[in-house]
Amino acid sequence: MSSNGSAVGQLLWSGPLCVGWRRDQEGAVYHLATCLLLLGFMGGSGVYGCFYLFGFLGTGYLCCVLWGWFDACGLDIVLWSVLLATACVLQLAHLVYCLREDTLPEEFELLYKTLCLPLQVPLPAYKEIIRCCKEQVLTLATEQTYAVEGETPIDRLSLLLSGRVRVSQDGQFLHYIFPYQFMDSPEWESLHPSAEGVFQVTLTAETECSYISWPRKSLHLLLAKERYISRLFSALLGYDISEKLYALNDKLFAKFGLRFDIRLPSLYHVLGPAAPDAGPESQKDDKDVPSRTPLQSYSQVMSRGRAPLAPTLTPEL
Repeated sequence: MSSNGSAVGQLLWSGPLCVGWRRDQEGAVYHLATCLLLLGFMGGSGVYGCFYLFGFLGTGYLCCVLWGWFDACGLDIVLWSVLLATACVLQLAHLVYCLREDTLPEEFELLYKTLCLPLQVPLPAYKEIIRCCKEQVLTLATEQTYAVEGETPIDRLSLLLSGRVRVSQDGQFLHYIFPYQFMDSPEWESLHPSAEGVFQVTLTAETECSYISWPRKSLHLLLAKERYISRLFSALLGYDISEKLYALNDKLFAKFGLRFDIRLPSLYHVLGPAAPDAGPESQKDDKDVPSRTPLQSYSQVMSRGRAPLAPTLTPEL
């Protein structure tokens, strides 16, 4: 051990020294390579920071290859520089592949930023949702019907991306559907997964519209498999139905000329049937209450939807 220690100490303290310094300086390529390597090591974190780091490092090592080939004339310098430059180029190619894989089409990117990002929905969960609709954006021409009352089966759930859709029943206007609202949330909530039914309203595009649509069976399978996505749709559908109810509230009037508030229990006397055991006085009052309109029957269908949940959702860990 002592002999080995003395040999190492002798090598460190009495090693070969430079007898004479070179008078000529290295070429400009060597200095350029040094500057590029310095800039590369100043890169930050994240995807774009990695692009910066490996971009400058790869360029710097390529300059080292040129310097070792033309000026230093050292094979070891050339080989090491080639290996390091190749590693940087491969890392850049991997970053480009990962970035391209995470890129969404423009419509789905805007939908994520508008609807899901405020709710802090993870991107992998959002990709599962759009994968269920096959990443297809459908269109409706002006005055084209999405659903016809009493004819169109309830076999899908659609979300409007652009345009405006008019909802009517028996020729009576009910309300509008605007972008980033579900087009058939009341129908979706009114049926069990195994039940079948038809639309009670007619949905007509007032302008050119675009929307995405999930098949009913595929979406039910996804909701049964992913608990977080199921909670997310429950919150979105509940909020959407409540918005439609408040839109219908603007068309409800009391016999005194006042608007009802759908949060008040007194609205039941407008939407619900009269009591069967009412006395003569109540029968007299019932004469003043109009018969049930399509607006009231559609309100009852929507009122069976789930109540809105809190807008903050935490992903399952």
